[in-house]
Amino acid sequence: MTAPAAAWPQPATRRHAGRRRPSAGSAAVGVLGELLITAGVLLGLFVVWQLWWTDVVAHREHTQVLHALQWEPPAAAAPAAPAPVERRDEPPVDPEPAFGEVFAQLYVPRFGPDYVAPIAGGVDRREVLDRLGIGHYPGTAMPGGLGNFATAGHRTTFGKPYNQIAELRHGDAVVVRTRTTWYVYRVTSHEIVWPTQIEVVSPIPGLKPGEPLPQLTQRFMTMTACHPMFSARQRYVVHAELDYWMPVSEGIPRDLTDAGVNVIGAEGGGS
Repeated sequence: MTAPAAAWPQPATRRHAGRRRPSAGSAAVGVLGELLITAGVLLGLFVVWQLWWTDVVAHREHTQVLHALQWEPPAAAAPAAPAPVERRDEPPVDPEPAFGEVFAQLYVPRFGPDYVAPIAGGVDRREVLDRLGIGHYPGTAMPGGLGNFATAGHRTTFGKPYNQIAELRHGDAVVVRTRTTWYVYRVTSHEIVWPTQIEVVSPIPGLKPGEPLPQLTQRFMTMTACHPMFSARQRYVVHAELDYWMPVSEGIPRDLTDAGVNVIGAEGGGS
């Protein structure tokens, strides 16, 4: 008899099945998720830049601009000296500045003791409002002049000099300083308008384009900012009228000293 044939060895069974390759659909979902996460991070960084970093940069630039003016400091009041005279006669009026030229400082006691903002010629967003602070509408009156000294400023971002505009109340002081003169305006009214309602910056606020201009006898100031917050859909507008003026060489207006406002160059004030 012949020996039985040896049995062929059987291949060992694979203990682990191979990994399944992801489907095209799941791969696409993964890529989409990563893109959304990246977009979220970028959006968050943009929000931080827009709402915080632009303020940091603008405040630094505003401070540099204000101190670069190198104006003479206001006269210091001597102990027991009488209060500076508040003048209500014809005030001096400077010529209109060049585009982008900083020609005035704004102090608003309602906005806090350390509030001060530069005012420059023009209302171009990129060159003036984003960089220099408050802009002066070309062709409108200058501080102290007959008609309407009309201004614009950001309410949010880029230093937001008009951030608190809606907090102003009737009778509040809005104080403008040029190189030689203080002009103290008092808030008279506020309104919310559409961007097309340009009559708010007319020589007489509310006078519509094309209407005859009567003889000017009043000295207004208008402050405009976007409304509502974080939107440019409308404009928040505050109107004021000149109360009095005084030379810088005679001291600081009582509306600033009584409110404890820190005036640039004044003893104990901004440096």
